[in-house]
Amino acid sequence: MERYEWNKFVEEYSMRIKDICHAFHIDERKNQLQELEKQIAEKDFWDNQEKAQGIIRQSNQIKEIMENYKKVEQLFQDIVSMADMGFEDPEVMELLEEEIVDFKTQIEKLEEKALLNEPYDMMDCILELHPGAGGTESMDWAEMLYRMYQRFCSKKGFKVSVLDYQAGDEAGIKSVTISIQGPYAYGLFKSERGVHRLVRISPFDANSRRHTSFCSCDIAPQLDDSEEVKINEDDLKIDVFHSSGAGGQSVNTTDSAVRITHKPTGIVVTCQNERSQIRNKEKAMTVLRSKLLELKIKNQEEEMKSIKGKQMEINFGSQIRSYVFCPYTLCKDHRTGFEVGNIQSVMDGDIEGFMTAYLKMVAGEKYD
Repeated sequence: MERYEWNKFVEEYSMRIKDICHAFHIDERKNQLQELEKQIAEKDFWDNQEKAQGIIRQSNQIKEIMENYKKVEQLFQDIVSMADMGFEDPEVMELLEEEIVDFKTQIEKLEEKALLNEPYDMMDCILELHPGAGGTESMDWAEMLYRMYQRFCSKKGFKVSVLDYQAGDEAGIKSVTISIQGPYAYGLFKSERGVHRLVRISPFDANSRRHTSFCSCDIAPQLDDSEEVKINEDDLKIDVFHSSGAGGQSVNTTDSAVRITHKPTGIVVTCQNERSQIRNKEKAMTVLRSKLLELKIKNQEEEMKSIKGKQMEINFGSQIRSYVFCPYTLCKDHRTGFEVGNIQSVMDGDIEGFMTAYLKMVAGEKYD
């Protein structure tokens, strides 16, 4: 490596490390970690097991960010020190080049993680699927997307819990609400919010004609008992009813399912997969808090767009991605231009490329 190449390397990667520090808000993370550790140290910390586990998970994620940042920063300092001691020594330079290759790999991984640095990105999330007009065809498409997201979660090691599931009359699903738990679940899945379009030869058409179907996907960060979203009980309309099931012995003969309507916003949430009415109500309130937080985030985003004076696509209700099975095979995201020709791999859960492309696009718009 020539001296001018070395100087260029030092200048470029010094700036990239500073950008990562800024993106991760390292100083703020330190304060956040101290607050979380104070909560963990409290005597009644484990009284609410679910909340406690969420705090510990958040604490571990922040520790991982800080450790990875310190590792990359230290590796860069070691490389600079090594060069200062023996830039003219061929053996030192050979070893130095090996260290640089490892360093570049580590910083690229950290830069990808830096895309997930928004306030709620580390949280778990709530995902809802609702088929569009088209009857059985659209309901089958909703079930295909549901399977795709399950496959992705399985590959990532995410935990999926079904909160509400409404099966279609003939095939597919009328709607489904699931909880997804895992590192940066919301940060990744927020790229999926919007309308997904399918083009294929319909298996439900006796004449084998090509059909276009739509399904909407909504994503919200998952909150449990949070001070961030306060709900007035007077604003709620709570209904109970029989949970739907497979029939026979699976029929629930008690009013255990819960539907909550938030009157000021008109948001309706349902939970029926727990055995008791109390647990269904708790889960439904979790979904409601999450949807109210998501509404708050959307309002903030719209305000920022108006301030910037830039017309952007509306997240929900816009066609974000097309999945074409016929006359050719292609999955293309209309926001980023990212596309994959192997449609079957996409339906088997290989969708992280779409998520990363979306995060990079948003990061670019943010700093335009």
